[in-house]
Amino acid sequence: MKTGGWALITGASSGIGYEYARVLAEKGYPLLMVSNEEIRLQEKAVLLKQHYRIDVIPLYMDLAEAEAPCRLHDFCMQEELQIDILINNAGIFYFGEVLQQSAAHIAKMLTLHVQTTTLLCRMFGEDMKRRGQGYILNMSSLSAWTAYPGIALYAATKSYLKNFSRAFRAEMREYGVGVTTLCPGAIATDLYHLDKKLQRLAVRLGVMMKPERLARRGIKAMFRRRARVVPGWINYLFLPLARVLPARWIRTWMRMSGLLPLQ
Repeated sequence: MKTGGWALITGASSGIGYEYARVLAEKGYPLLMVSNEEIRLQEKAVLLKQHYRIDVIPLYMDLAEAEAPCRLHDFCMQEELQIDILINNAGIFYFGEVLQQSAAHIAKMLTLHVQTTTLLCRMFGEDMKRRGQGYILNMSSLSAWTAYPGIALYAATKSYLKNFSRAFRAEMREYGVGVTTLCPGAIATDLYHLDKKLQRLAVRLGVMMKPERLARRGIKAMFRRRARVVPGWINYLFLPLARVLPARWIRTWMRMSGLLPLQ
């Protein structure tokens, strides 16, 4: 069993976040699982604790609140939890043009993706620097390379995370702290409301990736201290196109596909 530092995973109650927690539990890491889904978080924490016989702390917290990063770091200090792994996974996704979103909803996404992640990197990164070791994994997206109508806010915040993480990695490298950015494309969850048969077909074709496979790829890259990972061959093929694809073409396609309403 792994001894010593803890792994902190945000958005850990479901989806990719839970898979991160499960992979690290297999490796024997004690877990601090943070989520705003209180009941599901408690259930998953009990499951992992019983199955892998590790210490697991489920912490119910809304990380989209401005003071959440300070409260989370203070909790770790009070409980004397040495965080050796920080996985910034918590996020929000929705289809919809900017004018269709409320000001509160926009502020929530910007706070969670930009402010919270940056402050957690700052606070826990300082602790890791002092110890001379640690790993940080930030979740960006394939959309970070594209001006993406319909998910404009999401893509813009993920672009910030991609660029911030690259620079932060350079700053932390000499202190023994690895910073890795994961930039996945479509993941096989219920996010897109896709029929299960079509979802399985998309996985076989490489258009989508299963959450558990993505989590393993991300953890492996993190421990190897890789700078950035774009998992899936089809995503590598898409990147050159993403850089030059006109935004108006994307908007037209999203409307034709039904992801955005027709005017």
